[in-house]
Amino acid sequence: MILSFDFHFSFRSPYSYLAMPLMERVMAEYDVAPVMRIVRPIAVRIPGFFKQVNPLWPPYLARDTWRIAEMNGIPYRWPRPDPIVQDRETREVAADQPYIMRVSRLGQLAVERGQGFAFVREASHMMWSGGTENWHQDGKLATCADACGLDGAALERDAAADAARLDAIIEANERAQTEAGHWGVPLFVFEGEPFFGQDRIDVLVWRMKQRGLQRR
Repeated sequence: MILSFDFHFSFRSPYSYLAMPLMERVMAEYDVAPVMRIVRPIAVRIPGFFKQVNPLWPPYLARDTWRIAEMNGIPYRWPRPDPIVQDRETREVAADQPYIMRVSRLGQLAVERGQGFAFVREASHMMWSGGTENWHQDGKLATCADACGLDGAALERDAAADAARLDAIIEANERAQTEAGHWGVPLFVFEGEPFFGQDRIDVLVWRMKQRGLQRR
């Protein structure tokens, strides 16, 4: 029996990126099927978030994500450009967010077309692994879609044409995230129970085993 759970994912979250290869390993070992739910990063969802956060948090995040990547053998570098538009001096997040909204819409549309996890895996790796400059240019996201068996050009075209509907779904994903009991990503929700962080994947697997999870 294949067990399913929701996987709330942000393309700007380093922890979301670091969770993908770990979840891929779980999927290779167990009969599980994550349902990707794309959400906007908290910096976009909560105006002024970075002005309120403890100044110790950003440097800790940098240190923590680097060591998680090193421990798990995951290539890692902050995307260039940053998926959100933000003034580094003032921490002001721009109202218009073309990069993150574009890739988020593509991700949500890929979910609808049956390749959500595969596209998120390809695109996040391309953005975060350190081997790509200007991830938003020259059809790189379309190439990620092509690699998943999707028509990348069509995905780009349809996501742009259907932006309002996709944005509404993304916002609904964020409401579902809150209703499940958490605000952060990566967030896994199984039978209404939230598991926050890539370091809770083992706990998620433990819970699913109680519900009959089987090895492949």
